[in-house]
Amino acid sequence: MALRHKLRHTLLLALSLLSACGAAEMQPYVASAAEPSRVAITGVPGDYLAGRFAAAHGDDDFAAQLFNRALRRDPGNPDILQRGFLANLMSGRPEAVLLAKRLPENLAADLLLGNAEVKDGRWTAAEQRYAGMVRQGVPQLLQPLLLAWAQHGGWNNATALATLRPLVEGQRFRAAYALHAALIADLAGAGFEAEAARLYHLAQADRAGGLQLARAIASWETRQGHTVEAQAVLNTLVEQSPEMALVLPRLYAGIAERPVRSAKDGIAEAYLALAAALRGSQADDFSMVLVRLALDLRPDWSQARLLAAEILDAGKKPEAALAMLKPVSDDDPLGALVRMRQATLMERTGDVPGALAVTAALAARYPGRPEPLTLRGDILRGQKRFAEAVVAYDQAVALLKPVRRSDWVLFYERGIAQDRSQNWGPAEADFQKALELSPDEPFVLNYLAYSWAEQGRNLPRARAMIEAALKKRPNDGAIVDSLGWVALRQGHTAEAVSLLERATELEPSDATINAHLGDAYWAAKSQLLAQFQWRRALSFTPDADEIPKIQAKLRESERALGNLPVAANP
Repeated sequence: MALRHKLRHTLLLALSLLSACGAAEMQPYVASAAEPSRVAITGVPGDYLAGRFAAAHGDDDFAAQLFNRALRRDPGNPDILQRGFLANLMSGRPEAVLLAKRLPENLAADLLLGNAEVKDGRWTAAEQRYAGMVRQGVPQLLQPLLLAWAQHGGWNNATALATLRPLVEGQRFRAAYALHAALIADLAGAGFEAEAARLYHLAQADRAGGLQLARAIASWETRQGHTVEAQAVLNTLVEQSPEMALVLPRLYAGIAERPVRSAKDGIAEAYLALAAALRGSQADDFSMVLVRLALDLRPDWSQARLLAAEILDAGKKPEAALAMLKPVSDDDPLGALVRMRQATLMERTGDVPGALAVTAALAARYPGRPEPLTLRGDILRGQKRFAEAVVAYDQAVALLKPVRRSDWVLFYERGIAQDRSQNWGPAEADFQKALELSPDEPFVLNYLAYSWAEQGRNLPRARAMIEAALKKRPNDGAIVDSLGWVALRQGHTAEAVSLLERATELEPSDATINAHLGDAYWAAKSQLLAQFQWRRALSFTPDADEIPKIQAKLRESERALGNLPVAANP
């Protein structure tokens, strides 16, 4: 069994988001025929290639410097202009606005120029710009929000609400439009209170919002004298994400504060809302542009920085994600969430001591909360320091008062660490507790059932559990593998071969699954195929404790077939 925790739109942009490499390390070159000698590329071509390399690795600031230098030498080059604008925008450099003025057909450039007008308070100009935006694809969703906020900025509140009214009454993204209309009515003040209340109710009824919706509703309820209701709204955030408990006291303290205090804030919120909506839909490049536009208006907005870090990390740029979070202080209302995310990113970059130090500091700062200790256990488990992980998980479990359904994850994770520490009894108890809290979790069903199959125990029940997990995740190679493994243990060889062949199709590079298929082939008397699969499994870097087992099978098979012995380390 292999464990798994685990729109692109063209929009007139040439998007190239790319992690850290210092200027001193940047040596653009091409290899000549007489390699290893190097032929330096200088001038505009050198800056251009080095800029693309820097951008490809997420160092947008260095890329911007290189493209800017290239543009000074070749100001009419459209490709350098496009890439230079994007690098300057993504790094927050002021040159981005100057370059944007030279790109009249570029959506991101048009939006950045709109930001400049908003920051200068030129609301009529901003309104005219937004009114003339393209109304198809993604801009069609964004344009009404920008237009309405520009109208509010010019204190044309009735017009702003009229702009959003047809969308509030529609079906597509109406919760987002209702929230922004409510924020505008709320800020408009006298004469708009009843409309604000109606719109907040509409936005809340769709239950499609996250932190910003909860903070907006809680602020409104508090200012209406409904403190208990306001706190209940914030409490729902913990149900969605237990880590929110770390910041709940800070959110309570500022519960009456408006999360959107001006038209400028509202436009930033529109950018972030769309960026979050596009996240994970093959549009992370454009999502990142939208987040940068939001940060251009609100540089200290920690929620935008958290989303940006998530996008960067998903793009395998953890160093850039860490740099994005660095400006957030401990005093920020979301500071604890930021520190948790930083610890995860530090582990990803190899700074395990730093990550553990962050979790220790968080545990000391929030002594009654299990989340920092749970994260500490996760980091230690990821480093295969299983006994230490169990200690951290034990400390976290002791703070569960009361134990909730969502806590199944903690018991599951501790069970894994116990199992890998050769403590099967406590591990089995943790898996059973996880299933008691959440009976249909496919990962828990799979892990426990597979473990029983490995031990030759409870095979009928194990099979039923894996089949239940497979119904929830029919294309999960690890679960298909488990079912094949149980079938093999039950003596259903032909079925096991079929299932394990499918598992290798789903997870072709998984060492454990390939080894299992080798076992099934051997049981089916297909010895040469079995040897091939075992050698294939060794090529995929199996866990250290699995290597000697697979090598032993190969040696036994060679002796049985009378072939030459296999190498100790194929």
